Amino acid sequence: MKRMSEALPVVHAVDDDPSFLRALSRVLRSAGFEVAMFSCAADFLAHRRRHPDIPGCLLLDLKMPGLGGLDLQELIAKEEEPLPVVFLSGHGDVPSSVHAMKHQAVDFLTKPVGAEDLILALQRAFAHDAEAREARRQLRELQERYQRLTPREREVFAFVVRGLLNKQIAFEMGTVERTIKAHRAQVMAKMQAQSVADLVRAADRLGVNFLSR
Repeated sequence: MKRMSEALPVVHAVDDDPSFLRALSRVLRSAGFEVAMFSCAADFLAHRRRHPDIPGCLLLDLKMPGLGGLDLQELIAKEEEPLPVVFLSGHGDVPSSVHAMKHQAVDFLTKPVGAEDLILALQRAFAHDAEAREARRQLRELQERYQRLTPREREVFAFVVRGLLNKQIAFEMGTVERTIKAHRAQVMAKMQAQSVADLVRAADRLGVNFLSR
């Protein structure tokens, strides 16, 4: 059985027209996509609760009974592993498309759509999902490294990022330079940093504003 990180990306299509879903499934499967079809947002959300980490994208109709496409887009965006959204609707209008794109939709397509345009949009969505998942994975690893620092090491981290030399840090912390060198070496090792620039980038990604102290 594949681990979730190795799972194939899936096009999760939500549309209340069953004949359209059948035709869409044939087109996408013939193009090599894994697909999962849902006739309403509630069915998709029930599936998503059981399988919250499946990668891929969400192909959404705009107007459906119950929860509409724009509402579902906003709901999915709040997930820990949100899926990128491509809209495909016969009811598109300028306000809806603007709203969708402002909320980070990958594309907004109107029915009928050419297979090539649809496939390209889905490929972009898959690429976006893969990049976003990798970025989140790297951030989680960075946060775990930071959590392994002792309180004193975090202090040294903060001073190093602010550009202070070892002797300056020693003065600020009321200790000797030799101790700071030892702490600094531990910080570099635990954070897997090769340079001060690496630490600055790590602080930026962690959202820790040491410079304001």
